[in-house]
Amino acid sequence: MGLSSNSSNESIQLCIFDLRRGQHEGQELDKILFFFPSGLPFSKQLAVIGLSEGLITFTRIFSPQAACDSIEAERHSHVFHEPEPDIWMVLVVEKSNDSEPIWRDDALRKVLKEIHSLFVMFHGPVRAMLEKEPGGGLVRRHLYSFIMDYLRACVKRSPWDDCCCDFLVGKKFLLPSFRDCLKERGTVQMLTITREAAIEVQSLVRVLESSAANTPCYSLILFQDLLVSTTLSPDDTINLFTYAVLRLTPRALSSGTSSWSYLRKGNIASNVVTETNVAPPSSMPESFYGSSDISPGEDNNYHVVRPLQSDKWSKGKDGYLVTDLWGAEVGTWVFATPTVLLQQTGERMYLCAYQHRSLTLMLLIPISSIPNGEQGVSAVKQQVLENASLKILKIEEKLSKGWGGENAYHVGGYRYLLVDGDRNVSRASPATKVTTLTKESLLAMNKLRQEVELEKNRAKLDEHSCEKDLEVCIRAKNNAWVISRVTRGKELYMVLEKANETLLYASDAVEKFSNRYCDGTFSLD
Repeated sequence: MGLSSNSSNESIQLCIFDLRRGQHEGQELDKILFFFPSGLPFSKQLAVIGLSEGLITFTRIFSPQAACDSIEAERHSHVFHEPEPDIWMVLVVEKSNDSEPIWRDDALRKVLKEIHSLFVMFHGPVRAMLEKEPGGGLVRRHLYSFIMDYLRACVKRSPWDDCCCDFLVGKKFLLPSFRDCLKERGTVQMLTITREAAIEVQSLVRVLESSAANTPCYSLILFQDLLVSTTLSPDDTINLFTYAVLRLTPRALSSGTSSWSYLRKGNIASNVVTETNVAPPSSMPESFYGSSDISPGEDNNYHVVRPLQSDKWSKGKDGYLVTDLWGAEVGTWVFATPTVLLQQTGERMYLCAYQHRSLTLMLLIPISSIPNGEQGVSAVKQQVLENASLKILKIEEKLSKGWGGENAYHVGGYRYLLVDGDRNVSRASPATKVTTLTKESLLAMNKLRQEVELEKNRAKLDEHSCEKDLEVCIRAKNNAWVISRVTRGKELYMVLEKANETLLYASDAVEKFSNRYCDGTFSLD
């Protein structure tokens, strides 16, 4: 469905609310923590949230431990996510007139999960902010600034890169659609390296850790926009990787944009809604969202760090990446070092990023272990330069020589997506190759993925169910083969548009692909 710029603001709605608040008459507004589009009258906002509350309450009667995750009505789809107890995120989308669904509930839910995960990494849990300031002004201001920056964060960074796209370009809100069915949000993409290079990288990691003396620290290393090494937990790796690709890698710095925005330029051939006023309307109470204008830096009422703002990172002369987003150290003109909250340990860490050509290093140091603040951070940075510079140069040169370019993981004749759910890793055909597929093939794959996800969810709800292997081959309307294979936590999705007529041919093609191109990371044997 292509909605033009004068489309109804009610075509897409995103809200966050707290079931513990606003339960008494006259206090209903207290439960609203975020709502898009913000210009919608409060009566309509409350109607959307009230319906969502009713659906949650009703489904909990039948499933107390797991309320509804999606509801399909005649005209709308409702996608739910409860990231914290009684904190709910709901995305409501108007259905298209197409015979085939153009989006998947799981893809939409992963957008909600990503928003919350990144928010917590920078600002901490929503519930903690509500406990700190029960009035709700603090959390509303942070949520509004963060989510609107997230929605407008990234435009396409290059003509061939459509792998992760922005939600807001101009004032248009674009949802992940069937054209994104061979991508997987919430995963990292890894660089395949030789054993010799892996040994060099491991040696560099040990040097980085020793540079912080006896301080326990973590590291993340990327080449281009691909992960090379991490010592973080899987969830923390995904969050830092997502942010790095969005704001820190050479491509993100050079373009001033990122790889996964939902605001796109030009004509949109998917679900689009127009936000007539990105900032909260002046008619809304100042106490609800804070000031009515979102200006860079901090808010008039609360200091709001906005880590997703564009064009705020740059590379210093010493190779370290710097930003003024976190302000300056008190009494000085020295930019404050960014900080993040690790999900696994609950520790707040200094984030130090260093870059040499295509190699980006992220070093995370516990704030509690640096008693003298920025002075101590500077000492660690200097120690890293002294101890690791030569290794960094050598590894970057070695990886560059072995790098196959944008089409390094293209497999001729195949359009595919590989997902390792246990490790949260994915690999896919380059975006430029996926765009050669017909709409019919993509719609068929989108529908197949929806069915596979439903089957996986049913298995999770069945306590007596063991993990099942699954393989499905479907002949699409355009005679293309659309294939899914799920086994032991790993998933393969494939489209063959020039395949032979027989099912046997398609099955053999999948087998050859698995045997030849699935390396140790993605073995489906």
